[in-house]
Amino acid sequence: MSRTLVVLGGSGDLTGRLLLPSLAQLTALGGPGGDVAVLAVSRQDWDDDAYRGWARDRLAAHAPEVDDGARERLLARLGHVRADVTSPAQLGVALGRAAGTPVVYLALPNTAFLPTLEALAVIGLPAGAQVVVEKPFGRDRADARALNEVLHRLVPERSVFRIDHFLALQTALDVLGLRFANRMVEPVWHAGHVERVDIVFDEALALEGRAGYYDTAGALRDMLQNHLLQLLALVAMEPPHALDDTTLPARKADVLRAVRPPADVARDTLRGRYTAGTVHGRRLPGYAEEAGVDPSRATETYAEFTVTVDDPRWAGVPFRLRTGKALGTDRREIAVHFRPAPGLPFAGRPPEPDVLRLRFDPDGIALELNLNGAGDPYDLERHVLEAPLPPRPLPAYGILLRELLAGDSTLSISDAEAEESWRIVEPVLAAWAAGEVPLLEYPAGSAGPTRPGTADR
Repeated sequence: MSRTLVVLGGSGDLTGRLLLPSLAQLTALGGPGGDVAVLAVSRQDWDDDAYRGWARDRLAAHAPEVDDGARERLLARLGHVRADVTSPAQLGVALGRAAGTPVVYLALPNTAFLPTLEALAVIGLPAGAQVVVEKPFGRDRADARALNEVLHRLVPERSVFRIDHFLALQTALDVLGLRFANRMVEPVWHAGHVERVDIVFDEALALEGRAGYYDTAGALRDMLQNHLLQLLALVAMEPPHALDDTTLPARKADVLRAVRPPADVARDTLRGRYTAGTVHGRRLPGYAEEAGVDPSRATETYAEFTVTVDDPRWAGVPFRLRTGKALGTDRREIAVHFRPAPGLPFAGRPPEPDVLRLRFDPDGIALELNLNGAGDPYDLERHVLEAPLPPRPLPAYGILLRELLAGDSTLSISDAEAEESWRIVEPVLAAWAAGEVPLLEYPAGSAGPTRPGTADR
């Protein structure tokens, strides 16, 4: 079946930095998605050749590892149409250029999702069409519901692909294999053995010119509401009977329905904004001084909250989610902290609890254990069993593109998941907007904000 990937927002940063490089990788590898035609739609007054020139520069900057031949084969499949994507008339003309069945990709700011989908609903889409929507899916739960309502009028739920590239990260997928393909893991994967879970995505990276998006989103909407809650769902869900486009999203949705928002917002959440400092030898201005930032918005660059999962498997286990920018270290991991062992023979020195760490970029897995000491055979020493994971030939976006072009939405976010994620974070957003939790400051290059009266992290 002939298909065309129609990218709305085809001249944007997302397209140039992620989508085109991933398509180039697919082209180099061959297989599904490696030969799909691409029609970019934007407000730029470009013909096909002008767009290919723009795309060639982006591929040189963001996909230098792809050979020239693969890049040129992709460029030959690119076309461009100028249109306002919220205008049914103009969008209809643009879609008229798409050969075969369209896969319509909204590579747009989330504020443009609803009017664009409504324009598509006026036009209508042919049988077999797919619609791909980037994150964050809506601005709040009501907006997510409105988006879902229009999407359900456009295409069947199976033909909707709500993007979250974290689901295609190697370490995220390894949660599935670790839990459900190892006899020694799943029997202890519950509150009887697990004391707490930390899901952390700390970045040394600062704003990096993304004020237009980030200053209206903030760390909580950018990371916790989608990416980190999806990781929580993979960690906490019940075993699925299959990994398919019905079962996996359904199991994740069940977990998200059981997540209780922070019980005490003042105690269980933390927000902060970086000030001037030095990260890895690079001097950074404070966030409020970054170009394009409106300091009066009080946008957070650090967000943290603790939630619980109200089901028999996880009752009483805190899940702490946190992310921050311009921090001193890149700490990106899921850390499962087990309850202490009785350690009766070592009563003089109780053993430290075991910790399982699943690490992102570079991907790896580490298990912290207690073993008998090399010097004193009756003493304990801490050891780490660690294994790096080899890099994959396709980046996460490349995997998602391959899957959606093959018509497989297993790694998509379901309608229920999208709405439940907003339900979880909305009480936090409301409390922060009301000033119930102070916006703390932390120097760039530090470990993040610290609550008054507590020790540094």
